[in-house]
Order: sequence, then structure tokens, then C-alpha cells
Amino acid sequence: MQTTTASRSDLDSLLDLNRDYIKSVQASDVRRFDEILADDFLCTNPDGSLVDRAGFLKQTARPVGISKLEAHDVTVRIMGDVAIIHARTTYTRPDRAVQAAGAMPHASSARASATCACIDRSIRTSGAGAQLQ
Repeated sequence: MQTTTASRSDLDSLLDLNRDYIKSVQASDVRRFDEILADDFLCTNPDGSLVDRAGFLKQTARPVGISKLEAHDVTVRIMGDVAIIHARTTYTRPDRAVQAAGAMPHASSARASATCACIDRSIRTSGAGAQLQ
């Protein structure tokens, strides 16, 4: 698979999309997710279950039980019209313990249109029983 060199605007748009995604998880911002998720969006939850766009929006409407959700070590790989964004996340659980989540990749439409759309999200957590929601 050939990786292409991204223009600065492509990279900035994808980094903005990733920041919006993280902020929207923390804020349970269904409206913003409705704007940035592709129609065929899929999400693999930490428990391994797969949800489609409608299911994701429904579960996102419930407030999360974590705070201080942040992405670290964000890298973007653009391959034609698709990009894969990898990041490590940290958050604070309700018991105030800081939890580090594992790699959190997702793919986003890079240059298919003037805007980017998140098409897939896979979330892995570290530690026994770790959950984002």
C-alpha cells in the first residue's frame, strides 16, 4: 500500500478531526458526531462489540464516567483518500485513578471532499475491566 505525502492542510484537518472526536467523547456531543461521522461509520468498543453509526450515536448520548480524556503521541498516515490516525489516550476514572488506554486507531476520509469524515474507530483499553463509558 502506497503512503502519500500529506499537504499541511490535509494533516491539519485530520488532527482537528481527531481533537473534535476526543472532545466529543468527553462531552457526549452527539450533534458534533452527527457532523463528523461517515454514514457507514463503525466502532469497535473496548469489550469487542461492534456498533454502527446509529448505535454509536445512541451510546454517545449517555454521559461518560471519565474526565480529562486526552490524546497523546498522535500520528497520521495518509494513503490516497484514506488516513489512519493512531493515538494513545489517558483519562481519569471516577475514583480519580488515572487510566491509560492502549492504541486507539481510526481511519478517516482524507481528501474525498472538502471535509473529513471519521469512518471507523477501534478502542482498546489497558488494565482489567477498563472502560471508557
